[in-house]
Amino acid sequence: MRRIGTLMLVLFACSVSVPWRLAQAQPKPRVIPFDAPGAGTMSGQGTFPQQNTAAGTIVGFYVDANNVSHGFVRDKDGTTTPIDVPGAGTGAGQGTQAYGITQARITGIFIDAGGVVHGFVLGPDHKFAPFDAPGPNQGTLFTFAAAINAAGTISGFYVDANNVSHGFVRAANGTITSFDPPGSANTQFLTLGINSAGTISVPYFDTNGVGHGAVRAADGTITPFDAPDAPQGTVPQSINVVGTIPGFSIDANGVSHGFLRAPDGTFTLFDVSEAGTGSGQGTFAGATNPSNVTVGEYLDANVVNHGFVRDKDGTITTFDAPGAGTGAGQGTFALSINPAGEVIGSYIDSNDVFHGYVLTK
Repeated sequence: MRRIGTLMLVLFACSVSVPWRLAQAQPKPRVIPFDAPGAGTMSGQGTFPQQNTAAGTIVGFYVDANNVSHGFVRDKDGTTTPIDVPGAGTGAGQGTQAYGITQARITGIFIDAGGVVHGFVLGPDHKFAPFDAPGPNQGTLFTFAAAINAAGTISGFYVDANNVSHGFVRAANGTITSFDPPGSANTQFLTLGINSAGTISVPYFDTNGVGHGAVRAADGTITPFDAPDAPQGTVPQSINVVGTIPGFSIDANGVSHGFLRAPDGTFTLFDVSEAGTGSGQGTFAGATNPSNVTVGEYLDANVVNHGFVRDKDGTITTFDAPGAGTGAGQGTFALSINPAGEVIGSYIDSNDVFHGYVLTK
């Protein structure tokens, strides 16, 4: 699975089978905040968890006081180890960002001293393997490695010399295959997820700038899809081990609604009852575990973010991390859920500093 929240974009700038379901009041789960050692404490700095494993290990990155990024791995006991790729720049806006993890490998990006973005994989031998898609000397502007599965296959996207983005899959032996869904003008974005079968969830944009989803099978077959009632776009966010894809659709009024796309192509649509109903507001499903428990966030009428957990029966529990800000654009983001039901994500405090958290039952 893989999902990277919309908040990550800021960093690069410095069929319906089940009716709509509404949230029901439930006991609040326990939220444990944390910060990576060395994380900065100014606006836009801080800790950015990205994914957690079945063992409770968390991968992500932090931005230090000099606005340099560093990857990290946090064990279940809280022990945190930094990750810095050799060749990563040490200036503001440069450094290392880790996004995907398995029990043996980590993948992500590093930004060199010239501002060029490259992919990397850190193997079980503790050695870094940097790479560029689709290969060296291809005029690639940057390579974004988003997710990795247990076989060591990486999904992501790259931007070519014409500033057009394309999806890629990198096999464990280093072979890179570029791909684009039919009708794609840009195969985006930071949310290309991959599961253990090598199936990839793909968001892309057409020539009119409308977002669509697609599924790419391990054999290269690509199946486009759109959520029902989504004239302004369909945005898949990740994929779980059985092939269920969470995401959100955007209606004619610009309001977002959560969805789950089953492997057979049927959709379940849902909204958090407290979600705002104005343009840009709504419900954003992000990640689903093997038990079909889904997490994400909703944006309320005051443009504040809040986390939610949706059980497989449709029951929704909302939550806020302690210390989360209550101003516009602040709040709580839920990014990943492991098989045990532990949720990780970020929250933005009242000073616009990012922090990590773990949510447990």
